[in-house]
Amino acid sequence: MRLAIALLAAASLAGCTKGWDTSNTATADTKLARDTATDARRHGPEIAAFAGLKAGDKVIDWIPGGGYWTRTFSRIVGPSGHVYGIWAKPYAQEAGTDVRNYTALAADPAFGNISASIQPATELKAAEPVDLVFTSQNYHDYADKFMGSLDPAILNKAAFAALKPGGIFLIIDHAAAAGSGMRDTDTLHRIDPDIVKKQVTAAGFTFVGESRLLANPADDKTKAVFDKSVRGKTDQFIYKFKKP
Repeated sequence: MRLAIALLAAASLAGCTKGWDTSNTATADTKLARDTATDARRHGPEIAAFAGLKAGDKVIDWIPGGGYWTRTFSRIVGPSGHVYGIWAKPYAQEAGTDVRNYTALAADPAFGNISASIQPATELKAAEPVDLVFTSQNYHDYADKFMGSLDPAILNKAAFAALKPGGIFLIIDHAAAAGSGMRDTDTLHRIDPDIVKKQVTAAGFTFVGESRLLANPADDKTKAVFDKSVRGKTDQFIYKFKKP
């Protein structure tokens, strides 16, 4: 309960009045400088560009983890935009350190366009319709036991409802073997890209395309993503869907 209160308090902070620098050059406030080393591995600015993100946009970052994507989006959308970091409650209960760190990020005046909240896994609600719903490496978790063994159709329907017409749903996840469906979500923490495409388009989205920025054909898809031999080097798909 105290954690939820802290998150809600962070969400009410006023907008940042500092300058916003999306370049790689150092700024007076280094918190606003790009995460250059991580960018080289995760391709945040390029993936944001693939999503079509721009200044003034509103974003939901669903299960924002360590906050890398939120920080990237915050710099791009600037003080006229907003990033809503939403933790699904069952996930938040398993990721206490990340949630506390994210609460601190949302409370940092250098990132005054970030809100944080914990919501039921069946909900995905921001204070306004958004331009982008984004999730990285968490779509595969949705149907797993710790999340409540939920039908991914619930998440996809919630994402559809949260978006403006023409809004984008961008999903990054670890690829499982072709034809495996959802078999490996709880064991290897992977999901078949084809089943994701079928599930999301069934919710009314149009598949726009994919980016290969995080692809790795050499990935051994029989191994869990936490295996030392593949960790940080998995074959990840980046799918872009549009709400008509």
